Parts: sequence; structure tokens; C-alpha cells
Amino acid sequence: MNIIETIISGVVVVEPQIYRDSRGYFFESFNQKEFEEKVCKTMFVQDNESKSSYGVLRGLHFQKPPFAQSKLVRVVKGAVLDVAVDIRVGSPTFGQHVSIELTGDNHRQFFIPRGFAHGFSVLSEEVVFQYKCDNLYTPQCEGAIAWDDPDLDIDWRIPGDKVLLSEKDKKHPRLKEAEWLFDYLDWENRE
Repeated sequence: MNIIETIISGVVVVEPQIYRDSRGYFFESFNQKEFEEKVCKTMFVQDNESKSSYGVLRGLHFQKPPFAQSKLVRVVKGAVLDVAVDIRVGSPTFGQHVSIELTGDNHRQFFIPRGFAHGFSVLSEEVVFQYKCDNLYTPQCEGAIAWDDPDLDIDWRIPGDKVLLSEKDKKHPRLKEAEWLFDYLDWENRE
């Protein structure tokens, strides 16, 4: 597993070592020991999968403590633009984002730590998207910020008139209007 650092500390791209031959390919999609040695210590407790069509945009979501989540995301089929936004108040990178294209062909994974909002836009005709979470989904701890907040300046790489949103994702506040965000000092002092 190769780890690629991003402009925001803790947010990393994970590239598996792929073994190809005339039959196809093989790779190890996750190894707990290696992940803890190279990225961070965490224990994933829930795996999720979604299927979406071109133009679907999901996000920008997070869960509040005590059910905050780190996620390790990947695409099995198709392509997405995956985005992580730093929502840790007091962080030197607060409000900044990292985006990466994940595809079924590049097999890259994206690790989004707790303290970040996450979302993706579907760039292909169809996508199958999988992710691991280190805490269970808890509806009463849901949080989100607006995908189209102009202060975030995210290029989702799909025309605005082609964006398909859930009713919930149409109503999220801008970052500066959000009632609850993470505290950077709490995040820095975590064990």
C-alpha cells in the first residue's frame, strides 16, 4: 500500500499494490495492520455501498461526536470526484478542501478523518461506491454543509443544471452558518 499525502494533514490517498496477469488482477483492498502503520490507528465497524448515476451529488456530510466518523472510501465501478472539507474550527486549513478522482480503474482509496465533511459527485454513467466507517451511523448525529457554498469554491466537475440532489442535500447551511462544527483543539488532543 502506497500512501500519498495531501495538502491537508491526515487526509490521504491510499494506492494498493496491484498484481496483473493474463487472468486479470488481484489487490488487497484493506489490511488493518498496514493501515495502522502507515495512516493511523482506527477500527472500522461498518461498510456501506451506494449505486448512483451521472450527476448525483451526495454531501457534504459528517457525523457529530460522540458518533463522529472517519471514512475510507473507494469506487468499484465508474468514477467520482471525492471531496473532504476541513470543518475543524481553529484549524490552519479550516474551510479548505481536498478533491480526488476515484475510479474503478485506478483503485485508489481516500481516507477522510473525523472533523471533515465528505461528499462526492458522479462523473461516469453509473458508479458503485464503497466505504468503511470507524463508527456506526447514528441519524440524530447527522450534520452537513451546503455542497454549493461559494466560500468553499468546490468544482464538482458537473454542470449545475445536471446536479441531482436528495431533498435533504438541497437544504444544508453554508459553512459560516453551520450550528455545529468540530473543535480543532479537541481533534489535535485526541488519543
